[in-house]
Amino acid sequence: MSVQDRIESLKVKHEQLEHKISAEELRPQPDDDLIHTLKRQKLKLKDEITTLSVN
Repeated sequence: MSVQDRIESLKVKHEQLEHKISAEELRPQPDDDLIHTLKRQKLKLKDEITTLSVN
């Protein structure tokens, strides 16, 4: 897998997490712990994307 393929894969996962976060926030009683965990995962992906893009 090339670096560009890895970046694209990470971007897809990042977008999926964004959708999960949005869906959870729209629920009548959102799970704040789950939202926090998802946001942390999303940030890790963003950091990895940035690191790979710079190199």
